[in-house]
Amino acid sequence: MCSPEHFTVEYAINPWMDVTTPVDADLAVKQWDRLRETLVGLGHEVHLLTPEAGLPDMVYAANGAFVVDGSVYGARFKHEQRSAEAAAHRAFYEQQGWRFIAPSETNEGEGDFAYLPEAHGGLILAGYGFRTEPAAHAEAQEALGRPVVSLHLVDPRFYHLDVALASIDDENVVYYPGAFSAASQKVLAQLFPDAIVADDEDALAFGLNLVSDGLNVVLNNEAIRLAGKLKAAGYHPVPVELAELKKGGGSVKCCIAELRH
Repeated sequence: MCSPEHFTVEYAINPWMDVTTPVDADLAVKQWDRLRETLVGLGHEVHLLTPEAGLPDMVYAANGAFVVDGSVYGARFKHEQRSAEAAAHRAFYEQQGWRFIAPSETNEGEGDFAYLPEAHGGLILAGYGFRTEPAAHAEAQEALGRPVVSLHLVDPRFYHLDVALASIDDENVVYYPGAFSAASQKVLAQLFPDAIVADDEDALAFGLNLVSDGLNVVLNNEAIRLAGKLKAAGYHPVPVELAELKKGGGSVKCCIAELRH
């Protein structure tokens, strides 16, 4: 995770960003701190990436890389405003001694990649349409040695896979069908017949931008119906408020890069 101490909305690279809407920087840090404390309280270890002035979107740490089995496929950002973030993430992983694979293709890390280790023998779901290029899917497959299923995002409000779909355990997902092309909806229905399906309201509340440890599901507090569906399915929803960080087009998952040893 990376503190939002430099967070602001000074440019617009997704439909949620409005440069005329002020950001309460102190409140953003308080809400982010609560998210971090929630994860620690659930028994997880949180590593911190040092924020850098001039990179207001570094708080969205998920976009900096994609980690599977101790191998790190690095990010290459689409927009110039975020491109310098990639080096900060690479330095973190290399300092930790992780195997880092530098990308040749444009991709935004866990923003557009999800991993399910027990689904169909180990499966990567990968989004394209707005940020990550389809060629990065093939590059990630070669780099990580896991089959990749490409999913076409068609609604600009769901510009990353992680605002439209999330893994809720090692073999199942929750997703919003309207974010995907008709063909990709069919693929998801075939791969995950028992998936939890979110409605428009919860999807637009960033309810799908969540993290789950297989039992506890940390999600935006506005996604009330989705929390109910998760509870009914046997999970433990843990709502958190991230109203300030939503102004940049992200919520819980965007703030968290998962380190898979």
